[in-house]
Amino acid sequence: MTQTRPTAPLAYSRRAVMGGALAAGTLFSIGAHAAAGLPPGLFTLGVASGDPEPESVILWTRLAPQPMAPDGGMTSAPVDLRWEVSEDERFSRIVRSGVARAEARWGHSVHVEAGGLRPGRAYFYRFIAGGDASPVGRTRTAPARGAAVDRLRLCFASCQKYEVGFYAAWRHVVEEDPDLILFLGDYIYEGAPNKKDAVRLHRNSEPMDLAGYRVRYATYKLDPLLQAAHHAAPWALTWDDHEVANDYAGALDQGNGNPAAFLRRRAAAYQAYYEHQPLRARPPRGADMRLYRTLDWGSLAQFQIVDDRQYRGPHACQPEGLIEAHQPYHSRIGNCADLYTPYRTMLGAAQERWLDERLGKSTAQWNLLTQQTLMRQTVQHYEDGAAEYSADNWSGYPAARDRIFRRWAEAGTSNPLALGGDIHAFAAADIHNPDRPDDAPIAAEFVGGSITSLRPDPDFKRLAATNGLAFAENDVRGYGRIDIDARGAAVTYRGLADARREDSGIADIARFSLEAGKPGLHVESVG
Repeated sequence: MTQTRPTAPLAYSRRAVMGGALAAGTLFSIGAHAAAGLPPGLFTLGVASGDPEPESVILWTRLAPQPMAPDGGMTSAPVDLRWEVSEDERFSRIVRSGVARAEARWGHSVHVEAGGLRPGRAYFYRFIAGGDASPVGRTRTAPARGAAVDRLRLCFASCQKYEVGFYAAWRHVVEEDPDLILFLGDYIYEGAPNKKDAVRLHRNSEPMDLAGYRVRYATYKLDPLLQAAHHAAPWALTWDDHEVANDYAGALDQGNGNPAAFLRRRAAAYQAYYEHQPLRARPPRGADMRLYRTLDWGSLAQFQIVDDRQYRGPHACQPEGLIEAHQPYHSRIGNCADLYTPYRTMLGAAQERWLDERLGKSTAQWNLLTQQTLMRQTVQHYEDGAAEYSADNWSGYPAARDRIFRRWAEAGTSNPLALGGDIHAFAAADIHNPDRPDDAPIAAEFVGGSITSLRPDPDFKRLAATNGLAFAENDVRGYGRIDIDARGAAVTYRGLADARREDSGIADIARFSLEAGKPGLHVESVG
């Protein structure tokens, strides 16, 4: 039986979402707060859902009546929250409910696995505590395992630096009515407040500990347009560098500082990430947290969601003794033997084995590698014949990248696509088997711009053709939209008129089509 794309069972108030994400109401009198020993305004950071499966979805919130305080304005006492899932927006047809405990050690956040749901259905959800009702969110479950699915709409985005723009892009994502939102890294930026190019400033100094990262996440989570996007659809997320520190690689920060000190910082950052996202993943254990996983959408699509930061090796082609001297790494590198050594890794050995296995076993018609950055090898050429690569993306780890491409070919992976972010630009390219580079492409990749983050690089578009990019745009902010069905897919890049305005309009800046069984992208139009 074919499953159609789920729709809301009642008219969903998208206008309310856009205007303030269904601001929290009060179910009981203020006296209930005193009785519960809780302050009013518990749900300032909104709600979210994520990692949908056919019978369940993760529901998230964090209690924070004083969101800019490291403890959110909460005491050390645990709080029991009631959660409800309903078939309608008014909660007259509640289908699942329960109680979750918010504990101080996790910042009074909760991650509820709401189970017993029907596949391929839209639902509404909320939390209740101390007399307050949270904003209402809408979510949906994935289709039944192996079920035929008519179509899937998803939006993908990354890189939302708070200081350099507003979140008009999220307003338009809500209007797209996606089944799923993919976020591919740099949810926060960790730097100190910086007035350059700023339309607003980070509200605390650069975070180095859990308290600092909590305040930084609260700064972002308080944005009503970002909350609206979380309230409109389930998310699936992975992280990149700025959730911890710029350009870190494994246990090394960009300054090659003391690894033990950096791992303490990484542990704090990972915990804050977990506390603020709707993740099915287990809580972090110190500086370790497994984030890689798959997400299936019936028989139509599988998302292989990877982590290219936690397990990667040191940057290539660095001067001898640089790490030992704790000197900053060189972000631009030339050709050297180290660049091409086969043991270099972005994903780590265990994650690579996991990905190989998933690609070999996947029966999905479309396979989307959900990762952080541009995979296409890019190079900066100079008049004297010299060439430079980025040490921090896949161009600095070519053997690791090529192992994935070879695995697609060896396993006969059906209709593979790579989605990415990180580079603060839109890009699209065909992917070829590294052992047969002159043959027809085996896949395509799409990097969906940035929500706000800037890339003032005049060479990016100038060198696009040299670097094999079918499309390149770094002056426009926005996101990508993908519509997939059994016959093919349409990828649309949506660009804001001005990311420095909350009310910015948006337009299509490029459209591509993909045909099932015939890898490679087709450029339909460019705005």
